[in-house]
Amino acid sequence: MSVKDKNIVIGVCGSIAAYKIASLIRILIKEGANVQVIMTPDAKEFITPLTLATLSKNPVLSTYFDKIDGTWTNHVELGLKADLLLLAPLTANTLGKMANGICDNLLLATYLSAKCPVFFAPAMDLDMWIHPATQNNVARLISYGNILIAPGKGELASGLFGEGRLAEPEEICDKLVVHFTLDKPLKGKKALVTAGPTYEAIDPVRFIGNHSSGKMGYAIANRLQELGASVTLVSGPTQLQTPVSVHRENVTSAEEMLQMTNKYFFESDIIVMSAAVADYTPIEVATQKIKKKEQDFQIALKKTTDILASLGPLKKSNQTLVGFALETNDELDNAKGKLTRKNLDYIVLNSMQDQGAGFAVDTNKITVISKSGSLTNFDLKSKKDVANDICTIILNHQQTL
Repeated sequence: MSVKDKNIVIGVCGSIAAYKIASLIRILIKEGANVQVIMTPDAKEFITPLTLATLSKNPVLSTYFDKIDGTWTNHVELGLKADLLLLAPLTANTLGKMANGICDNLLLATYLSAKCPVFFAPAMDLDMWIHPATQNNVARLISYGNILIAPGKGELASGLFGEGRLAEPEEICDKLVVHFTLDKPLKGKKALVTAGPTYEAIDPVRFIGNHSSGKMGYAIANRLQELGASVTLVSGPTQLQTPVSVHRENVTSAEEMLQMTNKYFFESDIIVMSAAVADYTPIEVATQKIKKKEQDFQIALKKTTDILASLGPLKKSNQTLVGFALETNDELDNAKGKLTRKNLDYIVLNSMQDQGAGFAVDTNKITVISKSGSLTNFDLKSKKDVANDICTIILNHQQTL
């Protein structure tokens, strides 16, 4: 199945990026979709309704009532008939109205009436995009179940370079095609994924950390979401962008990750603990920056709580619990020991001996060991493909429970 014969409503807002929607409509029509365009009043200042009507082969709608011919546009019917509603380009103005339930034009009325999946593709200047108000509105829309097509980086209308550029038409179309074609075998399941490093404070400016980028955990969270799961991602410090429709909780320390993981553990069907959590943390944290005085300097450390070991005994029969082991020696024996001690269903072994695997790279090479003792070896692959392999194993396990 693709977008063929699907009823797609596109809401166009007043952005310079509106010109890209002409290309998007051409692609969708070529793929066999039925496209209905709704424009905000400001959108007409950037691209003409005639252009989009010609390409979509449907009249462009903008108002509830046409004063010339007396035609009334039923926004409820528009929302109910649509297989998918896409808002692109979505301006900061309309984004804020959607997040707060404001309804002052036909597009917003259709959005509030829609029963179909809603995708939104923002486009705005860098400073507007990164403003806390905008980011809070985006988070609110995602929490409502809407699906973000994140803006890309590039040259913006202001002359700045950065995030805020509307995703390209081909990328948007690909997202819609995936939505209609992808099987959702984990629909109704809840997943918890941890990712990234933890930082253990020494003083206000220094910390103990590691080189984890979070890329593997983020790829797993994204794939579980694609398979239909409702995903919570507990992330240590990282610059990575939150996967589409994934709920992200940011933490810094091992203790914060423990608390946040405990918050979501019992409601989750799938738990993937891929974060690189610190084993030790300073006993005391200096309140002021430690000055460079002594020739030799020691920091007293204490063990952090082993999060995975604390969760293993609490695992329920309907849960799939996956851990990670990054080893430098005696890899298999160490990984098998962790698997048993921590009551895991699977452990994913990374070896630092494998070139192209480990921290801060885009590839990985893994061995998955199951509770029954079986080993599955995988070749070096992109972390996206590795995530697919891991999630296939998780899916198979869930289907046997």
